[in-house]
Amino acid sequence: MFVLIPAFEPGPALPRLVADLRHADPDLDVLVVDDGSGPGFAEVFADARDAGARVVTHDVNRGKGAALKTGLADIAVHCPDADVVTADADGQHAPLDVLRVADALREDAGRGRSALVLGIRDFGGDVPLRSRVGNAVARGLFRVATGRRVTDTQTGLRGIPADRIAWALGIPGEGFEYEQRMLLRLAPDGVAVREVPITTVYLARNASSHFRPVRDSLRVLLPVLLFASSSLAAFVVDTVALFVLDLLTGWLVPSIVAARILSATVNFFVNRRMVFRARDQALTGQAVRYGVLALALLASNIAWMSFLTENGLALLPAKVVTEGVLFILSYGVQRTLVFPRADASPPAATARVDTAPRVTADPDAMTTTPTTGRIR
Repeated sequence: MFVLIPAFEPGPALPRLVADLRHADPDLDVLVVDDGSGPGFAEVFADARDAGARVVTHDVNRGKGAALKTGLADIAVHCPDADVVTADADGQHAPLDVLRVADALREDAGRGRSALVLGIRDFGGDVPLRSRVGNAVARGLFRVATGRRVTDTQTGLRGIPADRIAWALGIPGEGFEYEQRMLLRLAPDGVAVREVPITTVYLARNASSHFRPVRDSLRVLLPVLLFASSSLAAFVVDTVALFVLDLLTGWLVPSIVAARILSATVNFFVNRRMVFRARDQALTGQAVRYGVLALALLASNIAWMSFLTENGLALLPAKVVTEGVLFILSYGVQRTLVFPRADASPPAATARVDTAPRVTADPDAMTTTPTTGRIR
């Protein structure tokens, strides 16, 4: 069992974490990846080595995802049968919780089960507002994008079974978006997930985090943003065509039908080529499935718009309301049924074990107590 810790410009919490882990379980191997921190942090990494870690160094800062993949690749070469727990270097993951995740991996292995283990934090109480709001938004968008519920999409405490390391190495991403993309691949790749509640620790209101919410979230949500852009383009085509045809004919329903055929054709080819990247699959089957979906959405569109306009709502507001309601439904159906990945498998259930407390800590008062027991 390895504990993999990516570190960029770490503080004294890193060698403390290594020492506590080695004290709690001498059989644990700890691998630290220095992600180009520079000579100013050489002493911290020397202390981590003295505490029992092996340190691999990037010459330049490449990002958390790159550091994780460097460590995973190193472990895959030297110990291909080893499970891996990933933990952050800033003291937000208590040694007891790292062992909690490690034991979940061992338990799964004993039962012949392979699952990505996630250390799940409690976002209630006095957790910093930035983290509460960020996780709520990320959790909601993740549910929309994948149809799957994950309680904590930003957790860095994860357990990767040995038979999933090659899978993890194949996921693109060099920065913080790598961890999010890993979660986005769970359902399409049929990877089971298990949630283990852990202690919630925030240092200096989470000021030590290198995560940049706006930029990194945009990179994480690129597939959803591409779909939204495609839908917006189709909406513009549909709306312009609808107004022109309605102006020329005065017939609402035929105008809706003709405008939808035109916009659906544009949307199909954009989604196939750019959003879901499914050009290697049979065009005919995709077109048939998309056509069935388009007919269902068209029927819903007609029903909603007729109802809204007959009850006094103007055409444009009725159009906006209707399209907004159908957007989420359309994305989910296209992702899972119209343009499914060839290797897609049904998503596995989420398991939850044990309970854990929540702690908000001040960095000056924060101490790490060596754990002396194992979670069973």
